[in-house]
Amino acid sequence: MSAARPCGGPRTLAGLFAWHLEKAAVRQTPYKFVRLCRAARGRSITFQYFNFLKRMYVTQHNRDLSQRAKPKSDSVAPPFHESQQLDQEKTVMHKIRPISPVHQPSSETSTGNELREMTSAAEVEGSVSSVKAGSKEERQWREMKLQLDDLPGILARLSKIKLTALVVSTASAGFAMAPVPFDLTCFLLASLGTGLASCAANSINQFFEVPFDSNMNRTKNRPLVRGQISPLLAVCFAASCGVPGIALLTLGVNPLTGALGAFNIFLYTCCYTPMKRMSIANTWVGAVVGAIPPVMGWTAATGSLDAGAVLLGGILYSWQFPHFNALSWGLREDYSRGGYCMMSVTHPGLCRRVALRHCLALIGLSTVAPVLDITTWTFPIISLPINLYISYLGFRFYRDADRSSSRKLFFCSLWHLPLLLLVMFTCKKPFLEKEEKGDLLSGNHGRALKIRLP
Repeated sequence: MSAARPCGGPRTLAGLFAWHLEKAAVRQTPYKFVRLCRAARGRSITFQYFNFLKRMYVTQHNRDLSQRAKPKSDSVAPPFHESQQLDQEKTVMHKIRPISPVHQPSSETSTGNELREMTSAAEVEGSVSSVKAGSKEERQWREMKLQLDDLPGILARLSKIKLTALVVSTASAGFAMAPVPFDLTCFLLASLGTGLASCAANSINQFFEVPFDSNMNRTKNRPLVRGQISPLLAVCFAASCGVPGIALLTLGVNPLTGALGAFNIFLYTCCYTPMKRMSIANTWVGAVVGAIPPVMGWTAATGSLDAGAVLLGGILYSWQFPHFNALSWGLREDYSRGGYCMMSVTHPGLCRRVALRHCLALIGLSTVAPVLDITTWTFPIISLPINLYISYLGFRFYRDADRSSSRKLFFCSLWHLPLLLLVMFTCKKPFLEKEEKGDLLSGNHGRALKIRLP
């Protein structure tokens, strides 16, 4: 008995300790239950949490919804067809099959909303895949087929038909202002030759500037940039316009007019075009190019370079600076992106000063016209309001230097030149009066010779 007591003593103590713990756990059970109820009350199950549990259950028990890697099939097709097959496989993988309804204690509205969300997601993914496929097709090389019905419009844009029409109109104004009788045949030949020469110069200009025009928003839709016409066809069109045009001016009108036309093509294509990427002096060279057509009209009518031809060329020379400087001010981003060296980009202050300076020069040139016996003295008076208005807009452009003032000056220059030339033509000094003065001078000279003779 004495040996059993030491063994029974520790067992008794262990049993008492376990009984104490069970009694404490039983006592703490109500407190734990209350605490759990309070926590559950604070974190009540919401509809979103129930929806999340339901989705988890569906994805765990539906193996069809799990993502599976699709093995790549070994194909012997060429790369182009292989890329098309991959695009089709991608579009098929994006499709989502409808989910079979699972019996859950959820409302029918929640399942309906889920189905709508999944179908909308499938439609969005399908549209995205179709957009990607369309963009890939647009980036692929395609053969451009030239149709004969589109050829006249393409050639008209290649030759800058609006600019050519302006060149022909200024040459016609120079022909009409010449102090000689009007010859319709010579006028038509001179206008046709000038128009052909302008088409040739513009086509060669676009041929040289294809890589630079592609970087500008204003010129990125030109025919050569878009590939609507081949460079060889553009060069052939320029040659077919330039050679007959110069031959027509030389043989049908006079050699002086033909030489001026050939010099203008050379100046525009070989001097002005490369200088646009080298120096701001290109603006002055381009102004000379624009001043030659009225001189050609004058020489076509008279056969000589007179003071009137120089005056008409000076008016066109000065008019181009407010016209082009105002235009280039709104295209500074395009010109800098295309790599062109323009005053509006590199020397903005000089651009505004030159525009204002030549607006004021138009007033002085209009005053010189009656002094040179080209118009009557009513021309500087009648043309003063429009010259003052364009000078005011030039001053606004010089002072404000914003897009609004440059746009107003540019649109004013579009109607200012035709109106100024029309007023100049209406105030032209009559040819009979000049002939009478010439006869009087020749008669006085003959009388003086008679007096001197014995």
